[in-house]
Amino acid sequence: MQKTSARLLSLLSLLQARRDWPGALLAERLDISPRTVRRDVDRLRELGYPIVASKGPDGGYRLGAGTELPPLLFDDDQAVALAVALQTATTTGAGIEEAAARALTTVRQVMPARLRHRIETLQVTAVERPANRPNPQVDGSVLMTLSAAVHARDVLRFDYTPTPPQGTGDDAPAAPPPRRVQPHHLVTWGGRWYLVAWDLDREDWRTFRADRITPRTPTGPRFTPRDLPGGDVATFVTSRFHGSDGSGDWPCRGEVILHLPATAVSPYIRDGVVEELGPDRCRLVLGSWSWPGLAATVGKFDADFEVIGPTELKDAFAQLARRCTSAATGSPTPLTTPAPDA
Repeated sequence: MQKTSARLLSLLSLLQARRDWPGALLAERLDISPRTVRRDVDRLRELGYPIVASKGPDGGYRLGAGTELPPLLFDDDQAVALAVALQTATTTGAGIEEAAARALTTVRQVMPARLRHRIETLQVTAVERPANRPNPQVDGSVLMTLSAAVHARDVLRFDYTPTPPQGTGDDAPAAPPPRRVQPHHLVTWGGRWYLVAWDLDREDWRTFRADRITPRTPTGPRFTPRDLPGGDVATFVTSRFHGSDGSGDWPCRGEVILHLPATAVSPYIRDGVVEELGPDRCRLVLGSWSWPGLAATVGKFDADFEVIGPTELKDAFAQLARRCTSAATGSPTPLTTPAPDA
């Protein structure tokens, strides 16, 4: 028979594994008598674990919810998942960063060495808050492989599917050759996981969706890390997803004067600049991936506005006005040749 302390931990682990446990089954699993099960349950209750007992022929035990958080037991996968979630929470901007960092420190301190090493190799950068949309699931083993390669600075080989495969049989496209990259960062953006890496064959920086990566083994030789464009991973990833040249800015940026107070505009502008010009006027400098998109963003404010510039934004408003007029009157919009991008 196990010692009392070890037996209590085994009992607690079983109670956490399923909702209801018949007393006889617990006694059988722990190789003890039903009477010893009852005594051990009482000891756990004294330690703060709210264990509910039910009587009768089908009676048993259930781990309930209490008023305080007692010590918890986690298996290896649960411990790693908890540490990853806490590490990501430290950069979410949700107001829980300090508490998440303290909790992560506590979890690391009590982890066995084999799990602590896995967590220390997983360094995640949360560039933006997750989006409110469903995203493909990423295999945890893939994330661990990518993060280990980033930590060790090993050249990584993997199969990559840039778009969902199309066609079947003879019409199916040939599988592309494996990619060879120097992995630098594992990041989250819009609720998805990405690998930021230097592509050795294309001799350029790339971002790869982790859910489309199938790692190959073994990994390649060690490499000396390169400097990311923009100076840090957040600036680099923001630039790539905004479609700009590495400055972290949007490719299209314009300026308008809105006939609204700045306090009414600023809560709805994430990365723009709002300047108060008076009680009912403000200057708004905003970016977007396209000029029509920028015009539509400004148009969502229910107020008059003046376009300061540039000309491309004024042209986009003119095109948007024609489309809106066409939608209101039911007449087709005249075809126009779009002006070249600036």
